[in-house]
Amino acid sequence: MGLKVALQMDPIGSVNINGDSTFRIGLEAQARGHSLFFYTPDNLAFVEGRVMARGYPIELRREPGNHVSYGPETEVDLGDFDVVWLRQDPPFDMGYITTTHLLEMIHPKTLVVNDPFWVRNSPEKLLVLRFPDLTPPTAIARDLAAIRAFKARHGDIILKPLYGNGGAGVFRLDPNDRNLASLHELFTGMSREPMIVQKFLPDVSKGDKRVILVDGEPVGAINRVPQAGETRSNMHAGGRPEKVGLTPRDLEICARIGPVLREKGQVFVGIDVIGDWLTEINVTSPTGIQELERFDGTNTAERIWQVIEAKRGL
Repeated sequence: MGLKVALQMDPIGSVNINGDSTFRIGLEAQARGHSLFFYTPDNLAFVEGRVMARGYPIELRREPGNHVSYGPETEVDLGDFDVVWLRQDPPFDMGYITTTHLLEMIHPKTLVVNDPFWVRNSPEKLLVLRFPDLTPPTAIARDLAAIRAFKARHGDIILKPLYGNGGAGVFRLDPNDRNLASLHELFTGMSREPMIVQKFLPDVSKGDKRVILVDGEPVGAINRVPQAGETRSNMHAGGRPEKVGLTPRDLEICARIGPVLREKGQVFVGIDVIGDWLTEINVTSPTGIQELERFDGTNTAERIWQVIEAKRGL
């Protein structure tokens, strides 16, 4: 029997069907006989002991401009579903965190992917702190003096929002830069959160590798190369995806973090590796599976569903 699957995500009608990982996961679900229901996070609610969502049954197809058909709008009890996908894009703000609390109420009877408790407690730029020998020198701070001291030690640094995504707000401050105080003023004026600073890695000019893991096991990687004159390699910021293989160092990193991810129910994860260093562990809404499939034929969505189906006893 097929599974009842709900997709909690940003509006599906506007996704890039050739790049969006959730769309590819949904297509694979349909091909395996599972039914799909779509809703956005603002239509998730807790009502008198039940976790409810208002949305639509959907059918997906790989047809540009005609990739989704909607059934009638309806309200459902997510506790009646087999699987709920937590797939809206960050920012990892209080709205996002609240959805993890609500979905935790139905998990694991309804399997929420990725496990919402550990998504909430393992944001991309913080989980890596558990592996200091795998990461470049890093500091988490709001205090300007602490950030200045870090910059004095390492000279060339990257400064970015702790809970940002897609390359937004990422700044390189080289040894001659004089903008640290101004950027600190800008960041602290916009948010009460600390910032993350890391030693700049020159190898980023060769690319920022996205390694995809399924249930703690690496399945492949793509390389994201920044545009000329650009530090950021994120595809949202114009980075160019390229075919790349896994190095012995990539496999070493995956062997270290894979058991932790599996233990914490993080089925679909994308890690970022620059040179020999792990910089992020993306558990909220990782991407890259369509590019990987185009480059080397790896059907990551199939592997993801094999893991989920096994967890659901199929």
